[in-house]
Amino acid sequence: MSTNKDLRKIKIMKIKIITKQKLQKFIIIGLLFTFVGCSAVGQDYRSPDIKMDFDWQLVADPAILPRAVTVRKWWTLFNDPLLNRLIETASKSNLDLLSVIARVEETRARLGVVTGDYLPSVDVSGSAMRGQSSENNYGTGNTDTFYANGIGASWEIDLFGRIRRSVEAAKAQYQASEEDRTDVMISLYSSVSLTYLEIRTNQARLKAAKSNIESRKGLLVLTKSRLEHGLATELDLAQAKSLLAIAEAGVPPLRLGISRGINNLAVLLGKRPGTLHEELLNHKLIPLPPSKVTVGVPADLLRQRPDIRKAERILAAQTARIGVEKSALYPSFSLTGSFGFESIDAGDLFDAGSQVFSFGPSLRWNIFSRGKIRNLIKAQDAVTRQSLFKYEQTVLNGLREVENNLKAYVEDRIRLAALERAVKAAKHTVRLARDLYKQGLVNFQPVLDAQRDQFNFENQMAVAKGDSAANFVRLYASLGGGWDPKQPKKAIAKNSIKPRKEGL
Repeated sequence: MSTNKDLRKIKIMKIKIITKQKLQKFIIIGLLFTFVGCSAVGQDYRSPDIKMDFDWQLVADPAILPRAVTVRKWWTLFNDPLLNRLIETASKSNLDLLSVIARVEETRARLGVVTGDYLPSVDVSGSAMRGQSSENNYGTGNTDTFYANGIGASWEIDLFGRIRRSVEAAKAQYQASEEDRTDVMISLYSSVSLTYLEIRTNQARLKAAKSNIESRKGLLVLTKSRLEHGLATELDLAQAKSLLAIAEAGVPPLRLGISRGINNLAVLLGKRPGTLHEELLNHKLIPLPPSKVTVGVPADLLRQRPDIRKAERILAAQTARIGVEKSALYPSFSLTGSFGFESIDAGDLFDAGSQVFSFGPSLRWNIFSRGKIRNLIKAQDAVTRQSLFKYEQTVLNGLREVENNLKAYVEDRIRLAALERAVKAAKHTVRLARDLYKQGLVNFQPVLDAQRDQFNFENQMAVAKGDSAANFVRLYASLGGGWDPKQPKKAIAKNSIKPRKEGL
């Protein structure tokens, strides 16, 4: 009994040696095919040469510095710890950002799938089948069991670059998804900042509205007192009541705007609406940007803006796909082989006489569909031109956004300075008008006009402060701010997307 076991072990060892030798021959021949005369058809990709202006078109302004722009963490220039904390939270829990990160993982996995085509495909098989042949069909009618096992391999030799171009396209598509993630990230930082500024702006407007209400209440009390002493008319009292009611009517829309802004901000942070009310309902001043900003030069956009970088990677991927289609014009070569054992007796399965194998190259060449293939190439070429035009359009859109945001930033700073002077003058006018009205030197109308002007200017100034801060956000977002293009992107860790424990 032990002798049979030893013989069986010897047979298995021989099989392993034979199998290893077959596979080694298979691999050596494949490598010879690979390194002899391999070339990828299609055009090698070159990044488009885009001519950029030396400087921005904006007229020189002391608030704009053409030095190299600082693109990382521009929001910290507001010196608002709460805003910093909100952006940090959003970068970890925003659902749109988590979704695009998952998309990056998908494209990276697909790149691995395509790259795997460089290697041979190896399959192991085994079977045990029992059957009976028909006596009435030249058979014996006997029942037999058929045993078989073996290993098979197939290897496409990439002589004309189909696999290489496919890998190029998949790699560029993966890089485009990385840029898409950065683009969503920058948009998220911008949205959080703009929503936060909107909340603070409405709170500043609400504060001005409440101050206006208190001022008009005081004016109403003064008017009633003067009416009782015969120094005012019923018309004066009616106007005072009307203006107070109008001021009070302006409060609910502002409170509604604040509540909506807080709910919108909560969703941006991946939280339920209402979870940030306690933290944000307390009024704080509108954070203002620094007095000077660095904007770099137009050429910086090509490396900083992720939407431009993404469009360029999509163009690279599409260029490689032309080569994939062109490879169909040429024959494809493969090495295929198999080695195994077949027997009707399980005890003889691993005998030398049970060996079966096949090995050899194969060729496939579609020579009767060349018109179809050439039209597919033309279609890919047309899609590539579309990608080129889209890339150039993306560059133009980026330049337009920066130019517009630069102009808006400069003009709103001038407007804000003028409104600050107007508010100061309006407060002084209100004091003078009230004093003259008390002394009976002017009628009621100058007081009403002065108060109305003061509130309008204070409201406009709050809006202008918010606009100035918002334009700073839009400017840095359009410059591609919020990340450092000089630092390589960190690879996303496996299983970095974890299931959310909290339900929505």
